[in-house]
Amino acid sequence: MQNNQHTPCENPLWPCAMTGAVACLAGFEDLAVIVHGSSGCYFYPASLVGVPIHGTFLVENEVIFGAESRLAEVIRELEGRYSRIAVVNTCVPAVMGEDLSALARDGQVLIVDSPGFLGDFEAGYRRALAEIAPEVDPDGRGVNIDGICRTDPFCRGNAIEARRLLNLAGATVSTTFCLDRYAAAHRAAPFTVGTNPDLSSGVGTACGSLLGLDAVGETFGRLQASVDGVDSRPVDEEIAWADALIRKACEKYLRRFDPPRVVIAAGHAYAAFARDLLDRYLGVDIACIAARNDPDAESGAVTYTMDFSTIQEMIRDAEPDLILGSSYEQAIAPRAAFVGLTPPLRGRVLLSSRAVAGIEGALHLMDEVLNACINRNRRPGNERTDLA
Repeated sequence: MQNNQHTPCENPLWPCAMTGAVACLAGFEDLAVIVHGSSGCYFYPASLVGVPIHGTFLVENEVIFGAESRLAEVIRELEGRYSRIAVVNTCVPAVMGEDLSALARDGQVLIVDSPGFLGDFEAGYRRALAEIAPEVDPDGRGVNIDGICRTDPFCRGNAIEARRLLNLAGATVSTTFCLDRYAAAHRAAPFTVGTNPDLSSGVGTACGSLLGLDAVGETFGRLQASVDGVDSRPVDEEIAWADALIRKACEKYLRRFDPPRVVIAAGHAYAAFARDLLDRYLGVDIACIAARNDPDAESGAVTYTMDFSTIQEMIRDAEPDLILGSSYEQAIAPRAAFVGLTPPLRGRVLLSSRAVAGIEGALHLMDEVLNACINRNRRPGNERTDLA
C-alpha cells in the first residue's frame, strides 16, 4: 500500500471536511446551510451540491475585527424561511477562535465546526451527521437507506434504485441519509441498507451494501431474516436476470476484443465495486486503483492518494485502454475510453438519474464500460477486428 498525505482543504481531487459537512446538511430539504467563511469556501461546495446554500462571504476587515456579527446577520435573514439553520465553520473563522455557541439557540441553529484542515470529505460528512444526532424509533417500520450524498453524480439514481428494490421485496422506506426532511432523521427505522459504504451513517443495524449484484443478494437475505414482510425472492430473480444479461453482453464483446487495461480512480467503495464488476465479467487487467480516501481496510493493490502528480504518473505508466474516474483522470489520457465514476465530471450534461448502486447500477456501469470501450476500438488506429 502506498499512502500520500496532503492537506485535504488544499487538494483539488477530493473535497475536504468542510465540503463533506455541507453535502450532508444540504441533503435535508428544510434545513438552511450557511458556509461561514470566504467566497472561495462557499463557491466550491455550492458548485457540487446542486441545491441553494448560503454564505457569510467574509472579507478582510471581518477577519481582523471579528466575523460573528456578520454570521448573526445572515442567520436573521434566513429565520422564518426554514425550520432550522446549520452553520458550517470554515478554516479562517476556526483559526480566529471565535465562540459561536451563543448562536446555537433552542436547537434551531446548529453549529458544525468542520474546517477543511480537520480531515477529508467523509470526516466532515460524519461530523455534520453527528450534529444532526439521528435517533432510531425501536417501533419504527421500514428500512433506512444511507450513503446518499448531494455531491455524488449518482445521488438521486442510487436513492431511486434503493427504494425500488426495497419496494420490490415488500419493504417500505423509512429515512434516507441524507436526502430527506430533518424530522425524518429523528424517527429512523431499526434497520439500514447502504448505497456507499464510505458514507455509512451508523444509524440502526446495518444489513449490508447495495453495491454489486452479490452484495444486493446478501443484503436482502439479511433483511428477509430481520424485517417482517420482506421477501427477497423477487430481488433474487432480478439479480439472476441481470447477471445473465451482463454475461451475454460481455461474452459478445470478448469475442471481438481483448479485455481492456484499466485504471480506476474514485472513493474506495466505488473503486472496489467497479474493480470486482469488471474483473468478474470482463476479466480486465487492472493496472492500478487510486482511492481518494483511506477507509482503514485491507488495501490489496490500491494506492491511497489525493496527489494529482502521483495519479498522473500512475496513469502514464499504465497506458490504460479504459479509465474510470473524474475529469482529471480523463484529461491525463484523453485517448483512453472513459467512464465517469466520481466528481468532477465536466463538459457533459448529466440530467437523468443514473445509479451505480443496486441492480440498475451494475447494469448502468457495464453499459457505460462496454459502450466506451467499443467506441474507443472503433477509432482510427485502434481497430482490432470488425464489429459488423
